[in-house]
Amino acid sequence: MPKVFTSETQKIGEMGENIACKFLVKQGFSILDRNYTRKYGEIDIVAQEGSRIHFVEVKAVTRDLSVKRETLDQYKPEDNMHPWKLKRLSRTIQTYLIAKKVPENVEWQFDLIVVFMDMKTKKARVKVVRDVIL
Repeated sequence: MPKVFTSETQKIGEMGENIACKFLVKQGFSILDRNYTRKYGEIDIVAQEGSRIHFVEVKAVTRDLSVKRETLDQYKPEDNMHPWKLKRLSRTIQTYLIAKKVPENVEWQFDLIVVFMDMKTKKARVKVVRDVIL
C-alpha cells in the first residue's frame, strides 16, 4: 500500500522525492525501491547505477529560485544529517541488503539529494552530495 502524505511538509517531501527520482533516471540510474521503511529508519530512494547501489536521502526545501545560487548554497542540508540519523540510516541499509539478499561483493554508497523548489514558478534545482560517510 503506498504511503499517504497528509501534512504540508510531507507533501513537499513527496514532491522532492519525485523530482529526485526523475533526476536520477535522467542521469542513467534505475530506481529499485522507494520509501523502504523499518521501525528504526527509512530510505527514501534505492537506485542503481551500473553495478553500484545508491541509497539516497532526499531533503526538499521551498525557496525563491530567482535569488543567486550562492544564496541557495548557504543552506547546507548535510548539516542536518546528525550522527544518530546516520546511524539509523546505516542500520536500515544493512537490513535492506540482507532482506533483498544483495551479494556482499556488490558495492553501495549513501548519497544526499537536496531539491530546492520554487512553488511560484514550479521550478526546481537539484544538488547532489555523493558518497556520504555513514
